[in-house]
Formats: sequence, C-alpha cells, structure tokens
Amino acid sequence: MTSDNNFEIFLSTLPGLEPALCEEVRLKGFRQPKAVPGGVVTLGGWPEVWRANLWIRGAGRVLARLASFRAVHLAQLDDRARRVPWGSVLRPDVPFRVEASCAGSRIYHSGAAAERVEAAIRGTLGAPCSAEAGIVVRVRIEHDLCTVSVDTSGELLHKRGYKEAVNRAPMRETMAALFLRQCGYDGGEPVLDPMCGSGTFVIEAAEIAARLNPGRARHFAFEHLASFDAEAWQRMRAVRSGRTPAFRFYGSDRDAGAVAMSRANAERAGVSDFTEFRQATISEAVPPEGPAGLVIVNPPYGTRIGDRKALTPLYRALGQSLMSRFSGWRVGIVTSEPGLAHATGLPFLPPGPPVPHGGLRVSLYRTGPLA
Repeated sequence: MTSDNNFEIFLSTLPGLEPALCEEVRLKGFRQPKAVPGGVVTLGGWPEVWRANLWIRGAGRVLARLASFRAVHLAQLDDRARRVPWGSVLRPDVPFRVEASCAGSRIYHSGAAAERVEAAIRGTLGAPCSAEAGIVVRVRIEHDLCTVSVDTSGELLHKRGYKEAVNRAPMRETMAALFLRQCGYDGGEPVLDPMCGSGTFVIEAAEIAARLNPGRARHFAFEHLASFDAEAWQRMRAVRSGRTPAFRFYGSDRDAGAVAMSRANAERAGVSDFTEFRQATISEAVPPEGPAGLVIVNPPYGTRIGDRKALTPLYRALGQSLMSRFSGWRVGIVTSEPGLAHATGLPFLPPGPPVPHGGLRVSLYRTGPLA
C-alpha cells in the first residue's frame, strides 16, 4: 500500500462483464479505472473504498490492496507478511481470517500460505483469528507474485439488503445492473420485463432512474477496520442523491407468486411508487402508454436437450409479441442457448461475451429499436 490515499482498489465481477463494470466505475468519477481479468482496478484512498461499496452497482466485492511482493518459499512469505503495516488497517480487537489461492507458483499449498500470513498478523498485531470472522484477508500468489488485500465489503454486494423473497435461479442484482448498462440503459427511459421473477431487472432499473445508492440499506466489513472514520462515513451516506424518475418500470409474470414477490421486494427497496407488477403471460405483454424504452428478460433456458426443445415455443411467442407490439423498443434477452435466442426471430446485434451464471454460461442478446 503506497499511502493512505493512493492505493489499488479492486472491484470484482464475473468474467465477461469487466468492460461494463469499468465503464460504470469511470462514469462514477473514480481515478484511472482499468479492466483486468475478473474485475476493475482503480486508485484511491479509504473514502474511495467506502464510496465504491456504496455507489457501484456492478461490483461483487471491493478489495483494498495492502501489499504486493515476490515470494518463492514459505519462509520468505512469512518474512514479507510481517512487514505489512497491519495495524493501519486491521484492529487488534476484531477477529480476522485469511483465504489464500496459489497458481503457477513455487508456493503451491494455499492452506500453508494462509497459515503463514495468519501467523504474521497474530504475531505483529495480536488480532484473533477465527474461521467465522467477518474480516477476510485475501492472499493471491500467482507466478510467485503475492498480492495481499482486505475484503472491505463483507457479504457480496448483490445483497442490497431488500430482497427477502427470491425465485429459482435468481439473477444477481450486480449482474442485472451490468446487463442493463450493456443495453445502453442509463435511467432515462421506461423498462419492461415480461418474465420478471422476483423483480430484479425492474427494481434495479427503477433504482438507477431514482439515483438510489445500491449500498444504502446494508453494512460493510470496512466498518470494522482500523482505517474506518464513522463521522466521515455518516456524512457520505447522508448525501441525498435521489430523484423521482420521469418514467415507470413494469414487470409481469404468469406466476402470481412471482408478482407478489416482486411487489414485496420493490416495497422494501423503496421503489414501489414507480414500479408496476401484474400477472400476465408472454402473449399478453403490451407496451405501456408513453415513449418506447427497453424490454429486458431472463427467460428459462433449460439445462437438458429436451428442455431446450420444449422451450422453443415460449421463445417464439416472446419474439412474436415483441415484434408485433413493441415498435421502437429495444430488447435484451439473457440466455445460455443461441438456438433459443434465434427462435424469437428478433434482429439481434452480435451477442455479448458468455458470462457464468448458475453453472451455465449465458450471453446477452440485444437489438436496436424494433421496426
């Protein structure tokens, strides 16, 4: 860590979504963001770490990079780890744990690496180590280069603090936010999801339009670090950026339980005044009054060949409804199956890169405004 106000901050995301996250980080005013495998690196100090957790929609977690050094054997790792200024980051009264990973390095045993760093922290700081600790020090040894970070988020950032009810295979809010961004959505148009499930796309779109910070309703691991300034954090959180959106956001689902779930989640998120959910099938989907916007949908994909064949009529019906009624609207469809996407008959642009989701790899298929 070069200084308290100029160190590397790493924001993680799923492989394939790094450019979209980098664009978000850049637009939120963070310094020199750069997409790297698995996330985005930017520079800043602790206020930027807090702000990233509070503001950034697409990141899974925010890591503060504490040190980086070469280590080719465990004794060297032990020695270098004892030189890290742990007392400026960790508190001696707060338990911690260490998670390590090794790749292509002479130190290849991640468990032994974690034990050495644990011993270094205990020996120099006296903090207790616990397998259940909320403070996680992450050690990554890749090609003999050891990077030591502290996870400042705690629970993954898609846990916004409002979604109690979820359906099967829910899409994470962080992923939904980046797919919305890839569709060109910036909060300035209506959004409709005709298979809304637990309401993730609709609620995320409404929050973006209302300028509500994604981390406003939760706590973070950094609140238990030595570097934490409670007064400065309260001032940061107290800034009111919200506004009333110019449009409404719509979700429908054939399942009454999903509609009830979406309404409850929207209520807890504080966006129920400008979201609408109703029970309807795909063939009953109609555009709301007003200007065209974005239809975004995460249909079922099926994991077996038979499932995929059975789903073809659903995708065909979705495409027919959109082509016949949603002139001027853009469409985004998330699916693991190119064949199902093309069964819609929609005029897709080249698809986005595959992204891991629920054991599958999904891609975003987008259109321009429909004729």
